[in-house]
Amino acid sequence: MIQETPVTVTVCSGGVGVGCAAVPTVSDTCINLTGGLSFLNKEISTAVVPGGMICTFFQDFGCTASGVVNAGTDSQVFLGQGTWNFFAVPGLSGTTNFNDLTSSFTCSPI
Repeated sequence: MIQETPVTVTVCSGGVGVGCAAVPTVSDTCINLTGGLSFLNKEISTAVVPGGMICTFFQDFGCTASGVVNAGTDSQVFLGQGTWNFFAVPGLSGTTNFNDLTSSFTCSPI
């Protein structure tokens, strides 16, 4: 069995470099913002997704989507390579404010 090398996604409670954690991710593994990452639960404002990856950020633990919640905000957003400001990210229903909503995320190669 070939073991996958983790890819690092940086998530921050403020702008890039403010309250950040470099989180190693393995394809399709759910990262719950608990334990050592609990300071980021409902606090993520920016994320840096490396090239060749797509990450899905969820409002709920367990990487589960519940549709449209919180006054019309999507329960999940899909983000590809780049640096993302969660105040305006592409959601299922258009550009959405996903700031301070994330409780879990998962990433996969494109």
